[in-house]
Amino acid sequence: MASLKDTAKDFVPSAKTKNIADLDSVSTDIELLDDEFEFERDGKVKVVQQKVIVVDNEQYRVPVSVIKQLKVHIEANPELKKFKVKKTGTTKDDTEYTVIPLTA
Repeated sequence: MASLKDTAKDFVPSAKTKNIADLDSVSTDIELLDDEFEFERDGKVKVVQQKVIVVDNEQYRVPVSVIKQLKVHIEANPELKKFKVKKTGTTKDDTEYTVIPLTA
């Protein structure tokens, strides 16, 4: 049986999904995947469903607001190949995303 000290030394936090705004640029052709995770709050297990992309074996969450803004940009410029996302705010309630089209 391991001691608490030994367990703490060897502890590696579970992987956390990153955010699309963490990337310098994103291809409009990248595959969008469905993902979900569970967490416990107030003794109840909740399931959260999300959209993600995978870049260099890392998952990046894609908020619905980014998909909506990207749709508008693609309607205006069907040839759009790359974009980036700027994130402002720090909480679920005040976070906003801005999609910025990039030229080749």
